[in-house]
Amino acid sequence: MATFRGTFDYTLDAKNRLTVPARFRAALAEGVVMAKGTEPCVALWTPEAYDAYTESILSTYNPLSEEADKLQRFFSANSVDTELDSAGRVGFPPFLLEHAGLKKEVVVTGARNRIEVWDRATWADYNEQLIADVKDIRSRLSHAG
Repeated sequence: MATFRGTFDYTLDAKNRLTVPARFRAALAEGVVMAKGTEPCVALWTPEAYDAYTESILSTYNPLSEEADKLQRFFSANSVDTELDSAGRVGFPPFLLEHAGLKKEVVVTGARNRIEVWDRATWADYNEQLIADVKDIRSRLSHAG
């Protein structure tokens, strides 16, 4: 399974396409699942990684439960299968652009099992808070057990 790392500034073209960083393209050569992130971003997954992620979550619920139904709807209705074009680009459907507030200036971040695409200003604010949150997590872990 591919591991995605790094942070890169990119610009969406006039057709709302992103040129995927070259280092990530080989991992996405067999297909891409674009999905709403639980934060205001769009996640790009390999199909296998997305299926493993959703299954790992759904497997913790009774398949007849209301929560399982809601999660299945969220994962299925808020994702789309696509491919890189010959230039290594992916186009964003309007519902994903809207979810993440993506305009022209974006940040592409590695998030271990996926790539996340953020509006550049949103990422700057989020990353500041993330650093503070990680310091808090580290502090709590250093005092545990």
